[in-house]
Amino acid sequence: MTVEANALHEIRDAIHTFVRLETCERAVVNSAPYQRLRDIHQLAMTYLVYPGASHSRFEHCLGVMELASRIFDVVTDQRNLVAEIRSGIHLPETLEHNYWRRVLRMAALCHDLGHLPFSHAAEDTLPTGCTHEDLSLAIIRSPDMVEIWERLKISAEDVGKLAVGSKHYPKPLTDWETLLSEIIIGDAFGADRMDYLLRDSHHAGVSYGRFEHHRLIDTMRILPQKESEQALPTLGIEQGGLQSAESLLWARYFMYTQLYFHPVRRVYDFHLKQFLKEWLSGGKFSTNLKDHLLLTDTEVISAMRLAAGDQSAPGHVPAHRIMHRQHFRRVADITDADREIDPDAAETLASLLSDKFGEEAVFMDRYTQKGKGIRFPVLTRDGGIEWSTVLSATLKRVPTFTVEYVFVDPVYSGPAKNTVTAFREELHKKKGGQE
Repeated sequence: MTVEANALHEIRDAIHTFVRLETCERAVVNSAPYQRLRDIHQLAMTYLVYPGASHSRFEHCLGVMELASRIFDVVTDQRNLVAEIRSGIHLPETLEHNYWRRVLRMAALCHDLGHLPFSHAAEDTLPTGCTHEDLSLAIIRSPDMVEIWERLKISAEDVGKLAVGSKHYPKPLTDWETLLSEIIIGDAFGADRMDYLLRDSHHAGVSYGRFEHHRLIDTMRILPQKESEQALPTLGIEQGGLQSAESLLWARYFMYTQLYFHPVRRVYDFHLKQFLKEWLSGGKFSTNLKDHLLLTDTEVISAMRLAAGDQSAPGHVPAHRIMHRQHFRRVADITDADREIDPDAAETLASLLSDKFGEEAVFMDRYTQKGKGIRFPVLTRDGGIEWSTVLSATLKRVPTFTVEYVFVDPVYSGPAKNTVTAFREELHKKKGGQE
């Protein structure tokens, strides 16, 4: 039997059942930069806490391509376009429409090519001013990938623009390019965010990240930004999809509080960074593409195993902690109530513990989510356009969180409890004095 030159192929996927791509698009999946993503964990060392969370950037990017394609097909359907969009911006004709659909798919597929070993956990070990998006763009522009883009009859620059977005692309994007990039990496409901919430939740074995994504995609529309003189196009939704948008927001909130910022997961990131800074030349990853493409989690894990058994090896101590589960132990979780009494409570406690056990035996982890309402246009049932924050109290007051953990070397975790107890007693005294 003869197979068509550009047949449709299906890849089984745990989240989307099937991911479909054409024969010519498989050249991108088969390329060395994309195959490297098989050995880049999506969630760094989270698998040491949630054993099932061993999934890779490889499958995530396939999922982002699948979702981005679905979103594109819905929002560019002529039946779903409001009058202001039809008259206000140039939408591509059929041939050009097919061109941009393929560019979007390939950009979604390649948006994470620049990730370092262990993904975001290693981001701090890039030279100042360089991000994984910069590396993704450089790979997309590389000669081997350009050869593939030419065979696909699409532009490397167009793929790069959509993959990294206006924040990381060196030149301004058109309204149309900005819109397509938003489909992939948008803050409100980009395909990247949708897939990682669904996929991370599934593999970690938790239900926090699930939301009604089919309904959300079906109600997504290209809408003019309310109160914009140029009626600039952006992604919005029909009013019937508001509850689905809210469920996405809550999924993200719970995944961050319950999974991404799990204290043991966070402390493994800390030890990983310690190891990398000692093991890497100059404490930084190389931005040379050849060097970058040769390094995956596999090489780093092998190096850690060797270093863990050799006291003279660079990074021996953090490697030993990771390989033998001798990670720092959390001794305090600073709460909102603690911060009301003393805004610097975490620093105060960390300082007390450092004075007693040494700075190298203490780690303070702090993260404050940037809080702002999720605002996007909504097509109301009467045909008007309104901001999401007007129609939804939940979207107006996005739940945010602050985590402040204090960890100590397990050798001192017992004695440290006395210091923590005394610290909390002082906090209660301060509270009594304030009342």
